[in-house]
Amino acid sequence: MGNAISITGMGIICAIGNNAQQVKDSLLGKESGVRAMKYLHTKHSYLPVGEVQLSNSQMQQMLGVKADDTVGRTSLMGAIAIRQALEQAGIRDLGSKRVALISGTTVGVMDVTEQYFERMKSEPSLTYLPHSNECGRSTIQMAQLCGLQNAQVCTISTACSSALNSIIIGSEMLLNDEADVVIAGGSEALSKFHLNGFNTLMILDRERCRPFDDTRAGLNLGEGAAFVVLQKDAENALGYVAGYGNRCDAFHQTASSDNGEGAFLAMGDALQMAGLKPADIQYVNAHGTGTPNNDVSESQALKRVFTDTMPEVSSTKAFTGHTTSASGSIEAVICLLAMQGGFIPANLGWKKPIPEGIIPCTGKTDVKLSNVVCNSFGFGGNDSSLVISTEEHKLEKNPAKAGYRMACSNVVDSAEELPALKEFISPMESRRMGKLMKAAHLSALRALKEAGLERPDAIVSSTSRGMLELSQQFLEDIVSGGEELLKPTLFMQSTHNTIGSAIAIRTKCHGYNITYSQGDQSLMWAERDAADLIQSGKVSSVLVIDFDEEQQGGGFHACSKVFVKN
Repeated sequence: MGNAISITGMGIICAIGNNAQQVKDSLLGKESGVRAMKYLHTKHSYLPVGEVQLSNSQMQQMLGVKADDTVGRTSLMGAIAIRQALEQAGIRDLGSKRVALISGTTVGVMDVTEQYFERMKSEPSLTYLPHSNECGRSTIQMAQLCGLQNAQVCTISTACSSALNSIIIGSEMLLNDEADVVIAGGSEALSKFHLNGFNTLMILDRERCRPFDDTRAGLNLGEGAAFVVLQKDAENALGYVAGYGNRCDAFHQTASSDNGEGAFLAMGDALQMAGLKPADIQYVNAHGTGTPNNDVSESQALKRVFTDTMPEVSSTKAFTGHTTSASGSIEAVICLLAMQGGFIPANLGWKKPIPEGIIPCTGKTDVKLSNVVCNSFGFGGNDSSLVISTEEHKLEKNPAKAGYRMACSNVVDSAEELPALKEFISPMESRRMGKLMKAAHLSALRALKEAGLERPDAIVSSTSRGMLELSQQFLEDIVSGGEELLKPTLFMQSTHNTIGSAIAIRTKCHGYNITYSQGDQSLMWAERDAADLIQSGKVSSVLVIDFDEEQQGGGFHACSKVFVKN
């Protein structure tokens, strides 16, 4: 019969509220939280954002954190949401249970890095910088703030789909009987790094964003956190995880394909897993960023999936701003609130339809929502969809029926090896790559060649610090250039999932794609996932890429392994 993945608690903090009730009230009142900046200090203060309306010191007081403790804003918001979720779930004794905390983030504690960046360079005794690009640091801080020191801790970093992928991984852990309680979601704070990065891509609107409107001009960045508590077959369920899909658009590092292939495949997988037809869905919470590219691409994907049975669709990013890595869990909680309250959140700012787009909902009440889809898409085409239902859905435990083996392994850890990349990539193209990107490509493409594969079925990446050199260079340029004349290529290649996405784009792999970033445990999580994928029969081959750079000395390594079904 399988098990139902029950959502027993939820917590949220974002621009429209510091808890679920406040968020619900703002949604029903059509009150946007996108406003002038208050807490982030930047030369681009003219840009509207969706800030959480609490200072760091206020959040520290709420959590009982000492004023002189160095805790990032991402961690503070995440801890508030986690505590809310656990309180609602009413779990009294976690000590006797196997607990996992899974969080999605991209910049982690970057706000702390920015605060100490200049001192870090001149004072070797400050050891924060080598760890400041580790997404997993924020998850560890959240666990400590919430009394979850004994929990398994895992961080997903797939750009703007991170939090939704965390819910997917958490659900898989329950189905595989690897945990009793999973707290899954994501947190992301605004930072100069984040804001300037998106600004270099010229996709930030100077007014409040207008998703799916013909006059849309870009997105507004936001911040926040949301987490849900997941358990098997719980009696006090707020809703159920009915199905999910993770696919790669495999098209471009920052743009979506014209036909929304990755989104189309992810939604199709989620519906199939849930055993639902398109006509069974009453509402889709769209990714809907308000950028010219996303809204057309997502519209096409929605039309391909739902054809003549299009449900109500809206984007809630004009309420919260685009909370990037946290958006998937924030919007999943918004879906739960809508299902409980019988309403459809408005697509604020919409007036004029896009010729090739969908017509979004401007808000409804007194509706019954039994099955909803939540979409979350990230840089590199990492597209994920989640189906949430009010009715119990029994999901089959993943059967360990397929044996697997490592077909090959290839390591590149010396600059002397990098010229060999010309076997696979033209010198003109490789000139635009940093050394770690080159090493990872060489390692991965060699491994695939040795395994006799043109493309893998899935790509799973692991890294502690991600693209450290590029991230530090972007920070240095912000400091030295005063937030002007920054290079978009540095930001585009700075995200932790850049390499996994780039390999997918090169090999045209539209399959499952994810990146783990949990310090020295990153590779363990990646190989665990790869084994589960093959053993469950979902795929026949997985490319696992492990990569990192050293803080000093310019050292690096990239190791690629191909796992195949026996």
